[in-house]
Amino acid sequence: MLGLKLPTDPRWVNIVEKNIEEILTDHAYCEQKAASTAISLIVTHPEYSELVTAMTALAREEMGHFKMVHDRILERGLTLGRDRKDEYVLKLLTFFPKGGSRLTNLTHRLLYAALIEARSCERFRLLSENLEDKELAEFYRSLMVSEANHYTMFLNFARKYGDRKEVDQKWQNLLEFEAEIMKELGKKETMHG
Repeated sequence: MLGLKLPTDPRWVNIVEKNIEEILTDHAYCEQKAASTAISLIVTHPEYSELVTAMTALAREEMGHFKMVHDRILERGLTLGRDRKDEYVLKLLTFFPKGGSRLTNLTHRLLYAALIEARSCERFRLLSENLEDKELAEFYRSLMVSEANHYTMFLNFARKYGDRKEVDQKWQNLLEFEAEIMKELGKKETMHG
């Protein structure tokens, strides 16, 4: 359903379990960045009313998720650590060339967002099915559905605003590029890395 070309090695969950504090901190910042992306799309593309409405709801939802993750950090007697660079996202954002029309840039941003949400959904599924900590496993199961909805929302907006055939080809090319990135990642207790 997600279309990912390379699944995450299930052993990634073992890495995560050895340092739950790190994954929770990374996850919290991922939610915050997702909210920031939604706000940025509103600011840069206010002429797309349907997108603005959807991104307004998404920003609220993602900050709600941030709070949920932060609450779990506090419940465990931990504190939110510092944000760190997301190698996955930094590498992913090199795929599409810079420049082009506003519409092309919007389409590219929507495709990036769709893929990040798809990978998050896949990772949440792995955590929900394999974490020993049943409370956290259930937490990730509940978030998995949201991520799947976000993935399809972003992809559908890209298809709506861009040429469908061209967008679908770019999507497939981006999925292949992402699979190459994933060959190098999956060895850290980060949500995407």
